[in-house]
Amino acid sequence: MTTPHAPFAAGRDDPSRIRLTPATVTTELARLTDRDQWILALLDEHKVFTTEQLTEVAFGALGRARNRLNTLHQRGVLDRFRHLVRPGSQSWRWTLGPVGAAILAAGRDESPPRPGSVREATMRLAASPQLAHRLGLNGFFTALYAHARHRQGVELAGWWSEARARRATGDLARPDAAGLWQVGDRKVAFWLEYDRGTEPVRSRLVGKLDDYANLAGTKWAFPLLFWLPTAARESHLHTALASAGRVQGLLVATTCAEFAQAHGGPAGPVWQPVGRTTRRKLADLPASGGGQSWDG
Repeated sequence: MTTPHAPFAAGRDDPSRIRLTPATVTTELARLTDRDQWILALLDEHKVFTTEQLTEVAFGALGRARNRLNTLHQRGVLDRFRHLVRPGSQSWRWTLGPVGAAILAAGRDESPPRPGSVREATMRLAASPQLAHRLGLNGFFTALYAHARHRQGVELAGWWSEARARRATGDLARPDAAGLWQVGDRKVAFWLEYDRGTEPVRSRLVGKLDDYANLAGTKWAFPLLFWLPTAARESHLHTALASAGRVQGLLVATTCAEFAQAHGGPAGPVWQPVGRTTRRKLADLPASGGGQSWDG
């Protein structure tokens, strides 16, 4: 088993050492491609991605992704970190660099953050006990991007972070994320609970339904999806949910990483609604209760 050690980042090309001036920001903004700006927007909301995840989202080829991400890092647009493991090292984890953060601040008519504070935010992410959960959650959505990349009429048309989803519902529920999956004319909005097996099933996972019950009959009554790590934990959750009783107006469906990885990922026929024995594709899940079309 490998044990993570202290995070480390590139030394001599530490982006926090870049002298940040209005001219620097203006020059770098002019050099950004549409894809670069999209990556900045994703990092602004979702904070951190691996090289492989950004490849799925924006590049399609790992070599091309590495070349561009390294260039953006050298220019201070992106920052990065990884943990020492034995043997070898992890893939880079990418975050906003001081120039990227300044560009985003300028777009919001805000003062740019200090380069040192941007680097401090990166190191807090690197040391966060929630890092694995955040990366796993982001990987769920980058897998949807990868699925849609070469399929006509298929799109991840919306993706909200935890913070944005909570603001939208007024903290009535606390999903890990929200998404809008579109295949042709069909759109399925959903809430996602991404489980890594660290919480008790009955007291914590089933207990989350009490919050989502507050959304039944509102425009936010989207299907609630649970992504679990193992088939055994998924079966345990179904048993516990059946005992707890159904929340009127709320569709709940589950899958597990073990099954999904062998059956097309989160877009595939992997979602089992509670009380049913068959699985459905993400696009085939019905809207529940008073759920209306995504308007965010």
